[in-house]
Amino acid sequence: MNSASTHAYDPARTTPRALDTEAVHAGRDDLARQGLHAAPIDLSTTYPSYDSRGEAARIDTFAVDGAEPEGTPIYGRLGNPTVARFETALARLEGTESAVAFASGMAALSAVLLARASMGLRHVVAVRPLYGCSDHLLTAGLLGSEVTWVDPAGVADALRPDTGLVMVESPANPTLAELDLRALAHSCGSVPLLADNTFATPVLQRPVEQGARLVLHSATKYLGGHGDVMAGVVACDEEFAGRLRQIRFATGGVLHPLAGYLLLRGLATLPVRVRAASATAAELVRRLDADPRVARVHYPRVGGAMIAFEVHGDPHDVIAGVRLITPAVSLGSVDSLIQHPASISHRIVDETDRRGAGVSDRLLRMSVGLEDVDDLWADLDGALGATADTATTRVDVDAERPVAGLGAASGR
Repeated sequence: MNSASTHAYDPARTTPRALDTEAVHAGRDDLARQGLHAAPIDLSTTYPSYDSRGEAARIDTFAVDGAEPEGTPIYGRLGNPTVARFETALARLEGTESAVAFASGMAALSAVLLARASMGLRHVVAVRPLYGCSDHLLTAGLLGSEVTWVDPAGVADALRPDTGLVMVESPANPTLAELDLRALAHSCGSVPLLADNTFATPVLQRPVEQGARLVLHSATKYLGGHGDVMAGVVACDEEFAGRLRQIRFATGGVLHPLAGYLLLRGLATLPVRVRAASATAAELVRRLDADPRVARVHYPRVGGAMIAFEVHGDPHDVIAGVRLITPAVSLGSVDSLIQHPASISHRIVDETDRRGAGVSDRLLRMSVGLEDVDDLWADLDGALGATADTATTRVDVDAERPVAGLGAASGR
């Protein structure tokens, strides 16, 4: 296929490939035939064409169903070949027909809400916890949406004729609470379930296999993996992908080609990075659980590289005391990050709602990177400071149950 085309690059196959293989080859299957090894970066914003009648026909077709235009690209807002490679690869990894990339995770979610609202379906049913900015976008009604917050058991009863979406995040930010996606999808009936899969990634969990119809990623995190690219992506069927492309074209929330290139490169090592960081995280969980200075450790059944833990002492002293671990928001990078959600990522949330969600003032969230586990532990050990009173009541490490009440946030 011509490298200038914005279409998906992987030809149809009848033989499935393992996720590790897809991570390396999806979106790149045409390269050898073109005499290339590394994927090219197409930075063009516009493309020449001497057939204006043909261009008009292609634009008319796009206006109908949002399908990617056949042939060479037309304009950067309609599609970009480098970004299309990333979209193809992510769809392969999530097991969906298509994927549509955006300038950020919030731009991706906004496009989903706008697409459903354009069909007269403005009502959203959502289960807390969600990423704080997702919660804020829904609660504030900035896009004209109306939200009903429910426990997982209340999803079916909350559905209305104008419900366009059920939204969940599992494992959730920052408590790592997990939901039964299969049961939720059953409760949704014909309403699409959107699952934010940012924390788990397709390496640990593929929500479509459990009934979700839309999968959201802040691609800034694990998909990029190096803390140097901002992006969002929705994996879905081709029909809904067409609507998302139309929203992206109209609103301009496009992903820069260089970001698409970095994301495609990041996907190649995604399985290796996630598994290595998850193994380190599991060992840190074991050590934190045995430490009398730690009151409680949260770690999901699905595993992963995210840890949350509550300390007996002052969490701000831990943030100030780390030297190897970077005190910062965000997650999923090759280096480890730690933050205090009540001060930063969930500070804007009403205090009562924040605590009701399990985001206590002593909770810390850590994104485990690829450093040596002993080096990370030495840094945590020093930051935790003097041993707390061992008589203090402890709660053992647990696989978290869903809790209610997260609100707005400034960063993941």
